[in-house]
Amino acid sequence: MSTSTTPNTDSQVHWFRNSSPYINAHRGRTFVVMLSGELLDGPRLPTLIHDLALLNSLGIKLVLVHGARPQISARLAESDIESTFKQHMRITDSAALDSVMAAVGALRLKLEGLFSMGLANSPMHNASIRLISGNFVVAKPVGVRGGFDYQHTGEVRRIDVDAIRQQLGNGNVVLLSPVGGSPTGELFNVNAEEVASTAAIALGADKLIIMGEHLRLADTQGNLVRELSPQQAGKLLAGDQYEDNGVDRQLTAACHAASNGVARAHLLDAQVDGALIKELFTRDGCGTLVTRETYETLRGARIEDVGGILELIEPLEEDGTLVRRSRELLENEIQRFAIIERDGMVIACAALYPFPEDKTGELACVAVHSSYRKGERGAQVLAYLERRAREQGLLSLFVLTTLTAHWFQQQGFEAAGIDALPGARQSLYNWQRNSKVFVKVL
Repeated sequence: MSTSTTPNTDSQVHWFRNSSPYINAHRGRTFVVMLSGELLDGPRLPTLIHDLALLNSLGIKLVLVHGARPQISARLAESDIESTFKQHMRITDSAALDSVMAAVGALRLKLEGLFSMGLANSPMHNASIRLISGNFVVAKPVGVRGGFDYQHTGEVRRIDVDAIRQQLGNGNVVLLSPVGGSPTGELFNVNAEEVASTAAIALGADKLIIMGEHLRLADTQGNLVRELSPQQAGKLLAGDQYEDNGVDRQLTAACHAASNGVARAHLLDAQVDGALIKELFTRDGCGTLVTRETYETLRGARIEDVGGILELIEPLEEDGTLVRRSRELLENEIQRFAIIERDGMVIACAALYPFPEDKTGELACVAVHSSYRKGERGAQVLAYLERRAREQGLLSLFVLTTLTAHWFQQQGFEAAGIDALPGARQSLYNWQRNSKVFVKVL
């Protein structure tokens, strides 16, 4: 019997091992996940439910919010009622409210049915997930604005946090619909994105995840925008790029949540197969993150970073780009290093060795992970160490390199001879490596 491992199995094992830190980090956390109305009629919905069931099985507390805009519009069209919008909000009269309740009620039942799946050959076999819905959303009328009476269109007054937390504590998934009741017993049609962001803020959720069809934020070159601060998101919204677009509402909700205590808000294109799993259990994800906290940190290295630095520089030592360094040497010189950390992983590093008597310093061990070399991370670490050098009164930096001369020239270094090195460094020059010398005046 063969015991060989197929490449596909190897990749699965590798992925599972790399995902384990996220499995541990997410256990016991509260995530609010919104599915747009378009997704609820799409072919990917059963797979999305399977992925949500997986999150539940991993100990993540889930609050699920669903949209209903296209379903409501379809019900209104069937009843020959025209859909009227003002300021991107639907005006809901009494007749329209009947269509709203019919559409939302049907979607609730559809989701309950999907969460009840448990066939032996399905991903939800033995899942036993209870999807709990109820009057968790308290609403109030929008009222009359700009001369328009919005009638049964409402906005969120509050979320019944205690009741939701009780259900989450029992291991249930809580479902919130875009309809809210008022203390007077009236029902109001509310914006699903508002429900999601308000619930995430009120619950102190660890994440707000908004999933939509073709929900992809791109820059002017068409590249996916990986990360935004709320301020950067606000600038995008101030333009007309997303005007009259579902992305406008979804980005607004993410920005609102990230500005009010939710650590991370994610925008995901559900057309990407496994988008939810990729975003939560891989280092780079596949969507756009809106967060007050930077995803990457540039800082001085600490002793606990030694393992990460060794892992980063090992391939470069093997191909001769860098001189080999032992763990013991790194531990003794760790205060010389600066790193860029991305979600717990060291993705760039460099070291500064000062020669105070000569007013210069050596830049050494400059390394950037192969997956992150298209950015400016090397230049960022260099700038950090240049500031550190100036603070120490150094007037120049020098570097010895065999393979990356062109990059250092782009950073302002100029070719020099060995005699440009401090005397103490000249005596240690490795003639076998025959490294080129470059100097930069600070």
